[in-house]
Amino acid sequence: MKYIYGPVPSRRLGRSLGVDLVPRKVCTYDCIYCQVGKTTRLTLEREEYVPAADILRDVHAALSEGDKGIDYIACSGSGEPCLNSAIGEIIAGIREMTGVPIAVITNSSLLSQQEVREALLRADCVMPSLDAATQNSFQEINRPHPAMQVAEIIEGLTAFRSAYRGQLWLEILLCQGINDSEKEIDALRAAIRRIRPDRVQLNTVVRPAVEASAVALTLDQMELIKSALGDTAEIIADFTGMRHVALPEKIEERIIRIVERRPMTPDDLVRVLSLGTEEITMIADKLIAQRKLKPRSFNQQLYYEIDTGEPSKKVS
Repeated sequence: MKYIYGPVPSRRLGRSLGVDLVPRKVCTYDCIYCQVGKTTRLTLEREEYVPAADILRDVHAALSEGDKGIDYIACSGSGEPCLNSAIGEIIAGIREMTGVPIAVITNSSLLSQQEVREALLRADCVMPSLDAATQNSFQEINRPHPAMQVAEIIEGLTAFRSAYRGQLWLEILLCQGINDSEKEIDALRAAIRRIRPDRVQLNTVVRPAVEASAVALTLDQMELIKSALGDTAEIIADFTGMRHVALPEKIEERIIRIVERRPMTPDDLVRVLSLGTEEITMIADKLIAQRKLKPRSFNQQLYYEIDTGEPSKKVS
């Protein structure tokens, strides 16, 4: 099941089965806070990056093992899922298999296109993001394809809301000094009034990010912004994950030296370093964000290996 992950626990969706619609990391944005990694193909071109038949086969196989306890099937991906031109067919195919609610997690960038809006109408819950409502902040935090304008994205979200009868949960990820000023919050509040989402879900940088400029807000700051954005706003950021964990000295250097010799699985590192899985994952995520390690799947197993560089980003 190449295109399925989970079920995984989710703060927003409960126990969700993830469906990956695009290869890593094909996206319309190159967000400074992304935990997946840097975008390698920055594009607005929609195509069937992963065949619908292959995805539906994997979903069917996962559900045949029993869908008991799955709260949602989440169409997302290692990039922007709406770039897959078959997303409407995929949603319809999943709908024929199961009564489990279907969610789509999108960065909103393609909702200005009518065919994309129509493709998402059969989803039970659409979870778009809007991190900024001014063009300057939009470019700074999301680093979008050069052709993109945030005003068009807001228009697309507004048009989608007028036609969509399911749940619309708008996510806003906040970064210190970029989209958290009074001016930026006022612009977001105006956009929210136009879009009329059922929920406004506030997030911040609680996992290792691609860029060091992506800095988290404090819980107090988030509470103030929540109050400013109205009754539909809620904080979804998990601040418990930001607690300090005491780790052995120079542990990052030790991991790099070990992995330089050969690729290692998380379990290998747990055994070699006598640390817990949570600590190993946290350190590895940080080193991946710093481009010192990279994950690799081999024989259905996750390995960490040294990141010796990556292809230059293609823009199309």
